[in-house]
Amino acid sequence: MAKSGYSQGANSGHVTLERTRSNIKNPKKTPVSTRTQMARSISREVAGLSPYERRILDMIKTGGSVADKRIYKFAKRRLGSHKRAIVKREDIKEVNAQQRARAAGV
Repeated sequence: MAKSGYSQGANSGHVTLERTRSNIKNPKKTPVSTRTQMARSISREVAGLSPYERRILDMIKTGGSVADKRIYKFAKRRLGSHKRAIVKREDIKEVNAQQRARAAGV
């Protein structure tokens, strides 16, 4: 809404020009490069799981029917957002599946 230049009223404020926003894509939404994927996988191999991730893995192994909700709530407290918690839960479930597959194969 355009400002009127008056100090009082509905459209109060300094008169300014409204700038059009550029159509630059959000850099955070770009796909992950193969180099970045490789670096992350190597660091995961070398460093392993962090303590809170190990706790989530333990919840997956020992948890019953309500484990998913408990894991989500725990991860949300640690990571700060709904989306990050869900992604982390699925990531750790994948780690658990890989561990089980490796154990079954041996």
